[in-house]
Amino acid sequence: MYKPVDPKVSFPKMEEDILAFWQEHGIFEKSIARRAGAEEYVFYDGPPFATGLPHFGHFVPGTVKDIFPRYKTMRGYKVERRFGWDCHGLPVEYEMEKELGISGKRQIEEYGVARFNEACRSIVLRYVKEWRQIVTRMGRWVDFDNDYKTMDPDYMETIWWVMKQLWEKGLLYEGYYILPYCPRCSTVLSNHELNLGGYQDVHDPAITVRFRVKDDNPKGWKDTYILAWTTTPWTLPSNLALALGPDIEYVRVKDGEDYYVLAKERLSTYYRSEDEYEIVETFTGKDAVGIPYEPLFPYFADLAGQGAFRTWTGEFVTTEEGTGIVHIAPGFGEDDYRLLKDSGLPVVCPVDAEGRFTGEVGDYEGLFVKDADKEIIRRLKEEGKLVKREQYLHAYPHCWRCKSPLIYRAISSWFVAVEKIKERMIANNEKIYWMPSHIKHGRFGKWLENARDWAISRNRYWGNPLPIWRCEACGHTECIGSRQELKEKSGVWPEDLHKHFVDEITYPCPSCGGTMRRIPEVLDCWFESGAMPYAQNHYPFENKEKFERHFPADFVCEGIDQTRGWFYTLLVLSTALFDKPPFLNNITTGLVLAADGKKMSKSERNYTDPKDVIETFGADALRLFLMHSAVVRAEELRYSDEGVREVLKNVLIPLWNAYAFFVTYANIDGIRPTAPPEDPAHPLDRWILSEAQRLVLTVTEEMDRYDLVRAIDPIVAFIDSLNNWYIRRSRRRFWKSESDADKREAYATLWTVLMTLVKVAAPIVPFITEEIYRNLRTEEMPDSVHLCDWPEVDERRRDTVLEEKMRIVRRAVSLGRALRSEHNIKTRQPLKAIYLVTRDEHERRVLMEMEDIVREELNVKQVVYRENEDDVVEYRAKPNYPVLGKRLGPLMKKAARRIEALSMEEIKGLLDGATLVLDLDGERLELTSEGIVVQRIEKAGLKVLNEGSLTVALDTELSAELVREGLVRDFVRVVQNFRKEKGLEVTDRIRLHYQVPDDLAEAIEAFKEYVMNETLAVALVPRDDGQGLERVSCGDAECGLVVERVEE
Repeated sequence: MYKPVDPKVSFPKMEEDILAFWQEHGIFEKSIARRAGAEEYVFYDGPPFATGLPHFGHFVPGTVKDIFPRYKTMRGYKVERRFGWDCHGLPVEYEMEKELGISGKRQIEEYGVARFNEACRSIVLRYVKEWRQIVTRMGRWVDFDNDYKTMDPDYMETIWWVMKQLWEKGLLYEGYYILPYCPRCSTVLSNHELNLGGYQDVHDPAITVRFRVKDDNPKGWKDTYILAWTTTPWTLPSNLALALGPDIEYVRVKDGEDYYVLAKERLSTYYRSEDEYEIVETFTGKDAVGIPYEPLFPYFADLAGQGAFRTWTGEFVTTEEGTGIVHIAPGFGEDDYRLLKDSGLPVVCPVDAEGRFTGEVGDYEGLFVKDADKEIIRRLKEEGKLVKREQYLHAYPHCWRCKSPLIYRAISSWFVAVEKIKERMIANNEKIYWMPSHIKHGRFGKWLENARDWAISRNRYWGNPLPIWRCEACGHTECIGSRQELKEKSGVWPEDLHKHFVDEITYPCPSCGGTMRRIPEVLDCWFESGAMPYAQNHYPFENKEKFERHFPADFVCEGIDQTRGWFYTLLVLSTALFDKPPFLNNITTGLVLAADGKKMSKSERNYTDPKDVIETFGADALRLFLMHSAVVRAEELRYSDEGVREVLKNVLIPLWNAYAFFVTYANIDGIRPTAPPEDPAHPLDRWILSEAQRLVLTVTEEMDRYDLVRAIDPIVAFIDSLNNWYIRRSRRRFWKSESDADKREAYATLWTVLMTLVKVAAPIVPFITEEIYRNLRTEEMPDSVHLCDWPEVDERRRDTVLEEKMRIVRRAVSLGRALRSEHNIKTRQPLKAIYLVTRDEHERRVLMEMEDIVREELNVKQVVYRENEDDVVEYRAKPNYPVLGKRLGPLMKKAARRIEALSMEEIKGLLDGATLVLDLDGERLELTSEGIVVQRIEKAGLKVLNEGSLTVALDTELSAELVREGLVRDFVRVVQNFRKEKGLEVTDRIRLHYQVPDDLAEAIEAFKEYVMNETLAVALVPRDDGQGLERVSCGDAECGLVVERVEE
């Protein structure tokens, strides 16, 4: 006996029981142990921060990262699944600052760096317990006990080794550049981090300012002003030059007593009419180089003698916005910096680490730069230098952690020379298989083409210190690659490598004998996660052979944002160190949005808490909803509870029902199959066994392509075929009383395909498949479906001819059902006939061979075959205007009248490939089928539907006999449901008492034997009175019913 199956199962409760089984029996551990010595399949798990809770954005890649290790384990590989934690960086520091009630570097240093770092250490793993609970509850198997942490000394030491390798390869250097900078966090961000925080639409003041040209200028201009436009007024006190486009056409216009210079193309932005100005001169930018002008502000006026406050040309200048002239502040703009890099001018940057003006700009000292905009604009207006002011809406970069707006500023930083290895990175990307494929040369490939040197130093505290020591006396600089190397130089073994420990370690300078002291910066935490392939193994200090044997990894998966994050940093370092890709296969997932298409937001409460989703629907339903969607192809997905509910209703409950059907009747008959049927005689058995082999073949191929949607499609389709075709058409074989060979083969077949199905679906929906497998397994089988081998395709079980035949007949049935649905004709209502129209001889032979199936499925009395559609429809033609309109022009109206008058025979000829020549007032029109749109007009009493080579028509005229039979079939359905409600077993015999309307009573009498057989009634007892009967709905009428169980 099998364990009885509850048809109203609680999937969440069932899943909790499965989790307990896995835990109690160590199934995850056994799945790895049983593959000891097998070929390894390596995947890297990107480390999350444990300072926040997991959310839907983690569930998508997390589930993918569960599915493929499960699949590969079943395929015979050993797959270790080591979890990891990102422990350093701004996310942790930001949380700690909020907790301590402090803000910014100044207050951190007042609090004490050592105290602050230890406080950070204390919260790094705050939510590990919650992560473990939710990841486990989602059915994901990972090794939490052997996790890696980026703050562990061994991990940090490998990072030092990586740095030393880059140093020795000439790929690490210190530079002074314009970089994205977060004033709130007081640190540089790298270019790829800009995409992590995203760009937000903000309103900034956009102002046009006039710069007075000095009278002593090479053009001889008098009373002339150059107009420049900016959205960063706070940078104007640092202005040192103006830039024009070398080939842009500029004008000098007379406006009243003054003259203004701007791009000719931008005149309409500043003047409503040409009457308001007079063009006195036209020239290109390259003809106006070196024109001196008066500084807007006095702060750096002394630099005029060094060549400041003159016009330059730059290719970056456009006429898309503003005046076509750009104000240049080399301390705050990348283009600005490059333009004046070789000019000999100093890079002025009068802003401190917190984004406040320094004493160099005395009037605004201590003011945050963005807050200074209003004061600067007011001053310009008072001094008559402001020409125009407006609000400008644009996308502006924000910090990925604290969400503050960034600024660009000149700052010293340490860089990885990515541009030196860019071509090798592009070449290594060619060795990676991407799903979806467009990421390879699209989002990721394009990013690589524009890769810039990577700023890796951060002016922060809780991170891996840059292992660079510099002599205080002579500036001699060294990179340290290990704890041992530092001990040999300093005599001190560093137990902890964090800043507040190693900053205390000094040693004599080998060049001058001065003191070597570590520079203050720490590493970008993305550098640490990008080095995880090596650092998690403490390479090369340990596990050297193991790592080198298994690098690159076979697989990684993360969200699409990681194309500019983790995927990128992995590739930078693997190329720099080994000239190899870091991984060979990649799945990039998309974003999960709220149902309204907006970003999921706790404050807006626009999505259901993931825990509530799992408690309501179960993890399997959520997994399948996410995995069988475009989100696993890097597209956006709008999450909705209704979507998860639909998965439950359309996939998991039907699977459960198929399983329940088997167990229920197998227990009644005392049958427990242990092997597939040898050579089943029934075509339905042969068909579903063949389909099961096709399922294995297709899912295996698509899983090997890393295409989850196409791997899940056939599983969903197979569940539908199993329920709505095989079981429904085989029910009477299970119901019949005699236990003959046919019944035994049916049970063996259903057991075999269920066991095949649960193995194939196990990586995707691990809970329901485990529950089914555990109940149906034989004693010699593994304890868990997840300890099974992946099914092998048995070609002997394939019958492709039968598969094709069944596809043909199911298509005909599907069209017939669609017709019934479209015209609101219940399937239980018998119809007189179905017409099957096809000119495909093979298709017709198959349909004739399987005519009984069509008749039974569509509940029709007769199947009629036709070769021509004109037996069931009349053709009418209309012109295909998009095809004929351009060709015919004014003749179109006449052509339309002629086409609409085409005869049935003429239309049929066109559809058969003929060309019809029409005379349109002497003009010949050669008309083909492309030039017409055919309407099929159903003949009286028929409902018609066409798909490809097959047309189906139902005769919907109902005789009195057909109406009676339809009433009876409805009545049988009502009784069957009534039996279930009363808790009767499917085998219980009954005595049926009923009171029904007269027309139904006549129908029951006419089909008495059918009613008794279908309802297992030993007697039908019509009642005139309704006393003691329960009232139920019978279609449009009301009936009274009572069932009495009869002991056999």
